[in-house]
Amino acid sequence: MVDETGSTNADLLANADSLADRTALVAEHQASGRGRHSRPFSGPPRSQLLMSVLVKFPGIDPAVLGWLPLLTGVAVVDALRTVAAVDAALKWPNDVLIEGRKVAGILAEVAVHGQTPAVVVGIGLNVSMTRDELPVPTATSLVLENAAVSDRDTVLRAILRGIGAEVDSWKNSGWNTESLASRYRERCDTVGRRVRVELPADKQILGTAVDVDQQGRIVVRDDETGEPIAVAAGDVTHLRAIEAD
Repeated sequence: MVDETGSTNADLLANADSLADRTALVAEHQASGRGRHSRPFSGPPRSQLLMSVLVKFPGIDPAVLGWLPLLTGVAVVDALRTVAAVDAALKWPNDVLIEGRKVAGILAEVAVHGQTPAVVVGIGLNVSMTRDELPVPTATSLVLENAAVSDRDTVLRAILRGIGAEVDSWKNSGWNTESLASRYRERCDTVGRRVRVELPADKQILGTAVDVDQQGRIVVRDDETGEPIAVAAGDVTHLRAIEAD
């Protein structure tokens, strides 16, 4: 654990070759934290759980490495449900929600290519942030959701155990994604919802999320064509009924 760093992900990425599998780095504060699409991620010191884990994958097909952030989302949801007694769920691909509000984000970055790829997965979890400290009105924290536990060390240990168990299970399956995909779908609040998906080049899809496929893509039935569209990368917004009409 360190008091402050620019980014726990960046620190592990810079030293990935020399670090052991499952090395974790936790910071009390990040000066340059970032989420997906390089969006800033910050908060008052000691108000969040800020951590990164280096995971090495001997013999894996690089094509399935994109499942690691989704796997991490499963582990975080299960940890929060178990130790914090909150109704956590996933918004595709890997935002963690409580009652529709974002409590945690996940960012995975490939550190080492080759026969034993390595990926750094970072987690930012709002623990004790007040309403005024939250970056956006659609965010929340464990304290605001009256979690049974808001001790960061307890939550940290539960998440690390969960990630380890999920990776071990995946490895023992020969990196098969079938069981992992099933567990993800069970925890994904996006499936079954009306959504808007923002795509590159200012394109968007309006429709209903109907599945998460074996490649981890969200499948949306397009309102215009009625056809299912598999989306590998995009920003998903859950639409309220009034927006969907």
